[in-house]
Amino acid sequence: MSKIALFGATGTIGSRILDEALRRGHQVTAVVRDPAKVTTTHPALTVTYGDVLDPESVAEVAKGQDVVVSAVGGGDGPGHIATIRPAAEALVEGLRTLGGDAPRLISVGGAGSLRKPDGSQVWDAEGLPVFLLQIMHAHGDALDYYRTVSDVRWTNISPSASIEPGERTGTYRTAADDLITAADGSSRISAEDYAVALLDEVEQPRHIGERFTVGY
Repeated sequence: MSKIALFGATGTIGSRILDEALRRGHQVTAVVRDPAKVTTTHPALTVTYGDVLDPESVAEVAKGQDVVVSAVGGGDGPGHIATIRPAAEALVEGLRTLGGDAPRLISVGGAGSLRKPDGSQVWDAEGLPVFLLQIMHAHGDALDYYRTVSDVRWTNISPSASIEPGERTGTYRTAADDLITAADGSSRISAEDYAVALLDEVEQPRHIGERFTVGY
């Protein structure tokens, strides 16, 4: 079993990742700014303070871990702009200080930069609200940054166009940079099955130094 440091453990996606990791028997350290917000209790769970935007804080909590998972968000559009790429940079900078002992990094990405069947990207659709475009491009900027990094073992996982709390089926499909769509044209994944895919990547690394996406 792996030792996992999880940033963003109280969010919609992060809390599902936490539940899935504990379900599988991993040792999890939930890294949060306010430990009181973590209501889950489990013998394999440790809750500690940490700041994903501070490389020194990242390095401190990452020591001795096998994997660092970042599921941080930013609330609204400006919050994502202020958080997502800066967090990616701080995570990489912090892990770099650990040299060869640095754990792997898996981060929750966005769907905006995925290609649609017509060759356009999700964020090219007409009529998208400004706040959603800001969220999409914040994740796209973070992915652009990750793709310049060769000395930290990173993986970025994009959800489908729609990700919401739902059922854990344990099944999903994967692709590299192409939006996964069903026969009816919809593109979706439950937060629970997204967490399944992420923990599968923890246990059987297949996409080091890559972005991939998951959907039904």
